[in-house]
Amino acid sequence: MAVGRAGKRGVGLKGLTHRIITAWALAGGVVILLVVAIQTISVITGAFGNPLPGDFELTELGVAVGVFCFLPYCQLTDANVTADIFTSGLTQRSRAVLILLSALVALVFAAIMAWRTWIGTLDQFEYDYQTAILQIPIGYAFIPIVISLLLLVLASLVTLAESYRDIAHPQQERM
Repeated sequence: MAVGRAGKRGVGLKGLTHRIITAWALAGGVVILLVVAIQTISVITGAFGNPLPGDFELTELGVAVGVFCFLPYCQLTDANVTADIFTSGLTQRSRAVLILLSALVALVFAAIMAWRTWIGTLDQFEYDYQTAILQIPIGYAFIPIVISLLLLVLASLVTLAESYRDIAHPQQERM
């Protein structure tokens, strides 16, 4: 899939899935921009001897949330890192088989991670884990991470279905 799937949004449930996942990735970008702003303010105020307290805690939480927000979009748009040098000589159907296998691995990985991260989220709240300086409950950062993993499950299902269609009908163009 040299072109990728970004331009093939579709309509109905598939289109809704693309819009939700794209909006979620953009929200992750906003979180990363906020982290950059906090770090910039901390550096500037630190130059005058008064850095923002807990800036590294906010950075840790923000980057974790932001990165997980990008995962479903990368899966859905075929933007994950690939070794195209090994697959460039393969037929469209052979590439579709490899994409199907990778979508299956992503689906299993995302489902297990969502399940275990949800359990971890409950533990974070049960044991009242907080950041050291700002006393922010860490469980709140886990909630968008679990949502991201659930969206990754959804994106993996979409790419799995698309790959199956490419295997069954290699010349048929998707909408």
